[in-house]
Amino acid sequence: MSIPTVIPPPPRPLRTVTGTPPPDTDPGAGPRLHIVEWVDPVADPHGMHPCSRYVELYWLGIIGPSTTWLLRRLTYGLEVHGDGFDLHLPETARSLGLGDKMGKNSPFRRALARLVTFELARPHGPGGLAVRQHIPPLPLRHLSRLPESLQRSHRRWIAEQGLTETEQMRRRATRLAAGLAEAGHDRGAIEARLGRWHFHPAVAFKAAAEACGTVDHGRTADHGRTADPRRTVDPADPGPSADPTAPGGPAHSADPGGTTDARSTADYPGSAS
Repeated sequence: MSIPTVIPPPPRPLRTVTGTPPPDTDPGAGPRLHIVEWVDPVADPHGMHPCSRYVELYWLGIIGPSTTWLLRRLTYGLEVHGDGFDLHLPETARSLGLGDKMGKNSPFRRALARLVTFELARPHGPGGLAVRQHIPPLPLRHLSRLPESLQRSHRRWIAEQGLTETEQMRRRATRLAAGLAEAGHDRGAIEARLGRWHFHPAVAFKAAAEACGTVDHGRTADHGRTADPRRTVDPADPGPSADPTAPGGPAHSADPGGTTDARSTADYPGSAS
């Protein structure tokens, strides 16, 4: 599936009488693509934010980092310009570290093509691209391409979707507390760490108590053998946040992943109203 044809740059101005071309007075001249939101009434209610940990954990390994960052950049632009905006292609490519080449096999054009190939975007009229703002769960046909640890994590995530938010939070706190306890952290440190990750104090207290009790019992059974200090929490866990599909990495914050702040066009190179 090919990406839509880009909007060609404006024609170059005529030469002056002396034969010297006038200076380029429009630094924004160049190929552009008009970006709009892809509204999908069926999939959107079940989708995740492009800046969520779900997309980072599961989609990134399928579409690649360049396409993931491009998807997030387009999301930022649509949050600033809800009715759509013109994306300056060479400038956007440079801002993502992909150079400014616009050939068919250039890194930036391949990143655009992957958005369409994996149905995260679709052509929208001549010179336009409609982009999803709610990323659907990873299709099962792609899941086998992920490492086994992420496949297990994804199966656990699917199983937990039928649980209440409170139960999901409790289970994640228990898993993370167990990992911290096995890494040698004491009860107070575990409870404090869970608190910094924005777990409810009661949930953090109980998870830390259960984790330390389990570890202490295991050490007694093993005649004092201590846990390997190199062990850490599961890196494939969707995160301690009550909602692993929310933006912002491992915990909620006042500015989750930079998606709730007031943005200006200047903050995101390549977009123009």
